[in-house]
Amino acid sequence: MNLQLSAGRVLLCFSLLSVPVGGVFAGDAHDADIAEARALVKDYATRLKGELKHALKEEGVVQAIETCHLKAPDITTEASDKSGWNVRRTSLKVRNLEDAPDKWEAKVLDEFEKRKEAGESPKTLEYSEVVEKEGKRYFRYMKAIPTREVCLKCHGRKLDPKVAKQLDSLYPFDQARGFKVGDLRGAFSLSKPLQK
Repeated sequence: MNLQLSAGRVLLCFSLLSVPVGGVFAGDAHDADIAEARALVKDYATRLKGELKHALKEEGVVQAIETCHLKAPDITTEASDKSGWNVRRTSLKVRNLEDAPDKWEAKVLDEFEKRKEAGESPKTLEYSEVVEKEGKRYFRYMKAIPTREVCLKCHGRKLDPKVAKQLDSLYPFDQARGFKVGDLRGAFSLSKPLQK
């Protein structure tokens, strides 16, 4: 298994222990798409959170990193396959380069940071837009993932040396450290093609 390529699948795992879904959203012609995206994020986050909670309880933080590393890709693939959406997580500070944001995602993440600085809670930050790419239209949706206390176990400024060693071995290009509670950890990013 290529650890470098699959390492990003764990991106944000510790952030998932209490991801809220919802928030204020301006109405538009895609209310059904927004509702579907919110429900998908909620289900996806709940499944990831369940795996992580179980691993933390049964195995501890170091082994939970490995468990999340191995199980998150399957949960992500299943969420995409079952829903017809492309489901992923991204951040401005990724664990794995394959999870780096595309231009649209980076722009939304930057906007989320500005909205947070202006006083909005990361718990309520979400955004959607219809975009065109290569002659096809897509509905895109992002939901912020706030940094919680539990996230700091592998995303914080001071890591247990055993945790840091495990992260270093699984994620050689890890940028996803140095967070504090309340920071914007990243976001769920969903997209689906629209019918003409």
